[in-house]
Amino acid sequence: MTKLIEPGAHRGEVRATASKSQAHRYLICAALTGHTVRVENAGSSQDIRATLACLSALLYADGGTRRLDCGESGTTLRFMLPLAGALGAAAELILRGRLPERPIEPLARELCAHGMNIEHRGNILRCSGALRPGAFTLPGDVSSQFISGLLMALPMLPGDSTLNITGQLQSAPYVAMTLEALRLSRISVTETAGGYHIPGGQSYDAPEMMTVEGDWSNAAPFLCMGALSHSGVAVTGLNPESVQGDRAIVQILRELGAVVELCGDRVSVRRGTLHGAVIDAAMIPDIIPALAALCATADGETRIINAGRLRLKESDRLGGTARLLRTLGADARVDGDSLIIRGRPELSGGTAETESDHRMAMAAAVAACACRGAVTVTDPGCVSKSYPGFWDDLSSLEADK
Repeated sequence: MTKLIEPGAHRGEVRATASKSQAHRYLICAALTGHTVRVENAGSSQDIRATLACLSALLYADGGTRRLDCGESGTTLRFMLPLAGALGAAAELILRGRLPERPIEPLARELCAHGMNIEHRGNILRCSGALRPGAFTLPGDVSSQFISGLLMALPMLPGDSTLNITGQLQSAPYVAMTLEALRLSRISVTETAGGYHIPGGQSYDAPEMMTVEGDWSNAAPFLCMGALSHSGVAVTGLNPESVQGDRAIVQILRELGAVVELCGDRVSVRRGTLHGAVIDAAMIPDIIPALAALCATADGETRIINAGRLRLKESDRLGGTARLLRTLGADARVDGDSLIIRGRPELSGGTAETESDHRMAMAAAVAACACRGAVTVTDPGCVSKSYPGFWDDLSSLEADK
């Protein structure tokens, strides 16, 4: 199945979807709380449905080995595995798509060192045994989800634990989101010089209502479209004070020369004099494909640095983004862990291979705004992983004539 996108810029306004990252965390905190908690605006993406299904199986199944279908959600897998250990539950985790290839070893190794038994074969990961408190060590430069998963599990253990982070902590804003969710749930975690101290014997006590804020990651493609539009595109429902790291899109767009205006929960972007810049991908990997598509027609050279972890996503997003842009007429290449883009006045259009990656499909939609010919998107349904209504929202915009 493919989708044809007509070339040209757009104008209009869309409403932000629920923050998938925050929804994962709020749903877990709510499920672990001993009273009823209403989570508003959690969304209905495939990843969120996977987390809900896993929580139901993990917490409410009648004994025996729990079957946890993680779908293609790395977040779900990396959060459920330590939670199963904290609850002393035997589980069989089903991994789909590229998920069996994505990193899990640093986390699995620490869990096994503290009482769990883990066996990974193909697309099945089996775990058993009760997780014991103690001193844990994780690298900070592989996945912040390893750290978040432990931070949510360790407070339930019978004794205190420490979590030491080695190397530079990348995607730190995602850990900040976890700590915020824990604080709302009256879970105490103390930051130390090398990581965190987590007292044991704690109980989750989330408020009766938790409201998930708008998603800056999913807003990014539309804000990038605005930067290619003379009339502009606006996204409403965004928290300008959010701890989401992808809120950095506002400052990056300004540095690229776009005109950005914030008014309450509304962010509007319109075209300015676009020029290349150096963009550090370390803390914002999810919005890099959309930004790269925007930079394909910015004047001069754009260097997206520290982008190596993009290779570990639903696809090799580093190489895949370069390939996608080149097929549409851009000058883009990978240099080590960097993506180098030399801007051209316009792109040609063509077939955009998404490699079944939702972020790549959305990036293709951004690139189409700068094309003289139509763009054919392969596997457009892959956006359901994070943004099921993406194509409908795109269709709601008008042509910027």
